[in-house]
Amino acid sequence: MSKLLEGRSALILGIANKWSLAYSIAEAFSRHGAVLSLSYLDERQKQSIEELSRDWNVAAILPCDVTREEQLAALTESLRATGRPLHAVVHSLAFANREDLGRPFVETGRQGFLLAQEVSAYSLVAVARATAPLMTEGGSLTTLTYIGSTRVVPNYNVMGVAKASLEAATRYLASDLGPQKIRVNAISAGPVKTASARAVKDFSSILEWGPKRAPLRHNTEPAEVADAAVFLASDLARGVTGNILFVDSGMQVMGL
Repeated sequence: MSKLLEGRSALILGIANKWSLAYSIAEAFSRHGAVLSLSYLDERQKQSIEELSRDWNVAAILPCDVTREEQLAALTESLRATGRPLHAVVHSLAFANREDLGRPFVETGRQGFLLAQEVSAYSLVAVARATAPLMTEGGSLTTLTYIGSTRVVPNYNVMGVAKASLEAATRYLASDLGPQKIRVNAISAGPVKTASARAVKDFSSILEWGPKRAPLRHNTEPAEVADAAVFLASDLARGVTGNILFVDSGMQVMGL
């Protein structure tokens, strides 16, 4: 198999466990020859990531709480210290209070709304600002979104609004960073059984739709999302920026 990312360095943010989409993406990046830097939120997560990444080509495992500017600044310096340019960043970060996903959107509190926006949308802007100076040879920034950004998905609520903001940020960043040959895209994945997805009330009922309604008649598989991320980070996608790439078995084309 050809290694589409041979000689590239990549930063992947958002691995929580082996069910994370970020985990599948990191695994695919490593398989395609990328040298990885991974981020963690706390010491417990660091230990988990060290175990999960044992067979990958990992240059660094770095702390990064995207709500803290000093950690973002430290991330930039740590990546610079590796002595190699950065070619790809995968932003797989999202969070909302569980109670805001389990009650009507109209009841979302101010703090819950702002928290979802900060972690799930603004963090893309912050990460782009922290990493773009390291992409001296151009590069790719990829984030993960969901169709709940443009359609009402039961119980997705404040996260759907945050994903809409994330997608708008993707387009504006693509415009800002394009002159530096940095491409910015989002993958809109279909529903996948991840730890964060389980926070959505009645998520199991959403999973029932794929095999019945999606054109390909199956739910999204993490490996499908990972392969799309490899594509976006590779030269095969050198003319692609500001796009939302749907990897959802075609569900986005269906009316009902």
